[in-house]
Amino acid sequence: MTSSTFDFDLFVIGGGSGGVRAARMAAQRGARVALAEMLGTDGLGGTCVNVGCIPKKLYSYAAHYAEAFEESHGFGWEGEAPTFNWSTLKANRAKEISRLNGIYGNLLTGAGVTVFNAFARLDGAQSVVLKVHGESGEQRVTAKHILIATGGTPSVPDIEGREHVIDSNAIFDLEPFPQRLLIVGGGYIACEFASIFNGLGSTVTQLYRGEQVLRGFDDEIRHFVAQEMTKAGVDLRLGADVAAITRTADGLRVTLKDGGEVLADAVLYATGRVPHVKGLGLQAVGVAQGKAGEVIVNEHYQTSVPSIFAVGDVTNRVQLTPVALGEAMVVVDQLFGPAAGKPPRSMAYEFIPTAVFTHPSIGTVGYGEEAAREKFGDVTIFRSEFKSLKHTLSGSTERTLMKLVVDTRSDRVVGLHMVGAEAGEIVQGFAVALKAGATKAVFDSTIGIHPTAAEEFVTMREPVKR
Repeated sequence: MTSSTFDFDLFVIGGGSGGVRAARMAAQRGARVALAEMLGTDGLGGTCVNVGCIPKKLYSYAAHYAEAFEESHGFGWEGEAPTFNWSTLKANRAKEISRLNGIYGNLLTGAGVTVFNAFARLDGAQSVVLKVHGESGEQRVTAKHILIATGGTPSVPDIEGREHVIDSNAIFDLEPFPQRLLIVGGGYIACEFASIFNGLGSTVTQLYRGEQVLRGFDDEIRHFVAQEMTKAGVDLRLGADVAAITRTADGLRVTLKDGGEVLADAVLYATGRVPHVKGLGLQAVGVAQGKAGEVIVNEHYQTSVPSIFAVGDVTNRVQLTPVALGEAMVVVDQLFGPAAGKPPRSMAYEFIPTAVFTHPSIGTVGYGEEAAREKFGDVTIFRSEFKSLKHTLSGSTERTLMKLVVDTRSDRVVGLHMVGAEAGEIVQGFAVALKAGATKAVFDSTIGIHPTAAEEFVTMREPVKR
């Protein structure tokens, strides 16, 4: 069949970051493109824009103000701090998200993408059935290529009292504001919301059944941030798990497996996300899936059905928005050619920087100490822990940790980690250096910007261990 035989050259299922990027860029290459967003047009932008990165960071900013008002006294500011209005924050967040939804919609239509406010289901290797929101009938369209970019969805285990819990999608509009919040989980989302609601004024208890939060990060970073979160007021309980939840006149009674109890106004389960594949019709058309339901793809993001591709969290590999964006561009370049004068994009999964917006925040790129020892053998560790200049007057006991992991044989810096204010902003810049293969000698020869916290990364001279 020729391209003109199909209704579209590319049909994208999912209007999140990866799907929107792929649709828009493919249309700019001259392809006939359509996109269906399962959440409807109000959901354009996916998890990141609607119930993920963006609103979470806005709430993190809000929580920091409580600290800032208190710390300002050491700098001469006097008087009562303002009171927090949860309704105002929610309304302003919703307004901003709505604005972003509109921008995403305009980007798509401006590029010539046909947007369907519909749920899409695969109906063959090159066809899709659309169930339009609010309408009884279905519509079938064909496409030479199909891209699945439906992302992930929160996963809540089947526990007694499951009906009483909320997931991370619902936390942003929780009503009323929880004076007592119990959070179950130890990953990004759990730790971030523990810090956020602690900062906003909730009494926060965080339960994690493992030995330490943030599995997969450098061990020293994990322990350090847990200590700082606890110091800030989060009641972090490790090796703890929920047995049952019941509603009482005093709130939600959470019975723990060790026999203990916690009373809460709300219980947030942040125990991970699973690929959003329900109802897509993957099995019916022969798209191979993994144990968690993830869509299995090859190095070209092609599924077991050659005309169907998948990118982002639905593949359950690296669940980060910028990764989905990068993968989307690789697919577009493969199918429709790169932009004029540009080489085809490629995607590398080593040295992907990331941040965790706990209080204090984490920024990291490259290998943790344990992973580096396993891969490189002989590594040298440089470490610095200190109270930042700001907190010499603020009265805060918060401390900063910075750590470099160096491959001793090559002198290359293979891991860079930070816990402290603006860690993500700082590490983003250093990520370029690690990606370029910078050695410790290059770090040592770089002049620091004084006085900044970031200069510590280029002034650490004495290793703490090998």
